[in-house]
Amino acid sequence: MQDRFQHLFSVISGQRFLNKQGLGNEVPFFICPFKPEESVEMERLRHQLVNRLEQAGVRILEINLYDLSIEILKEREIWDQIREMEVSVSKEELKELLQGVLDPEAHLVPAIAAKLARAEFEVLFLSGVGEVFPYIRSHNVLNNLQSTAKERPTVMFFPGAYTHSLEFGSSLVLFGKLHDDKYYRAFNIFHCEV
Repeated sequence: MQDRFQHLFSVISGQRFLNKQGLGNEVPFFICPFKPEESVEMERLRHQLVNRLEQAGVRILEINLYDLSIEILKEREIWDQIREMEVSVSKEELKELLQGVLDPEAHLVPAIAAKLARAEFEVLFLSGVGEVFPYIRSHNVLNNLQSTAKERPTVMFFPGAYTHSLEFGSSLVLFGKLHDDKYYRAFNIFHCEV
């Protein structure tokens, strides 16, 4: 974990990363995969990383997708209704409802865009990916963010694997078990040069 921390700090604080160099005209999206059983340690590492980066003069905007989802539901004044409904509807019905009211294109990404517009930062950290599954899928968030968050690097902390193979291409494997749709446009941050 300490080696990963040092790699993340070195990469993210580097001018090459901050200036989006070496991306071959791709969006500056990076996946920070970790084993689901390391979630608590990764949470701690992320907080330490933010503190150390801030001390080094690199401002981070952190957005937790779970917290943002609750914020959106409360702003739309449907949080209490959904909590009441949860006990009386099937999981599938609840999932469909949440997928509609938290649709990445219509609701989630505009909320992220509003936070980006209000903040001064060099790097965006996205977390809470596992907590919002299955009603928000990480590849949908990344696809919809491409037009909104391309000015500065974005790092998504992902509980699972980001795999690459010639046969299957690239894909996000949530919790190491659930293959998300293929997503090609991000870089594994642990494969980035310092």
